[in-house]
Amino acid sequence: MSERAAPFYCPYCGDEDLRPSEQGHGAWECGACNRAFQLKFLGLLARGLVQIDRGGDGT
Repeated sequence: MSERAAPFYCPYCGDEDLRPSEQGHGAWECGACNRAFQLKFLGLLARGLVQIDRGGDGT
């Protein structure tokens, strides 16, 4: 199993001043906007990605 992934930017302000939170697994704190948030992987979608054919000649 690989190491857990870390966010690169705050989802609220976009700053990079992030640190792990003491609130538990996947919890992060932003030093720039003073917000705390939690990231959680929910799973894979059963349908996967859907290709939409928009017609045309492909050029």
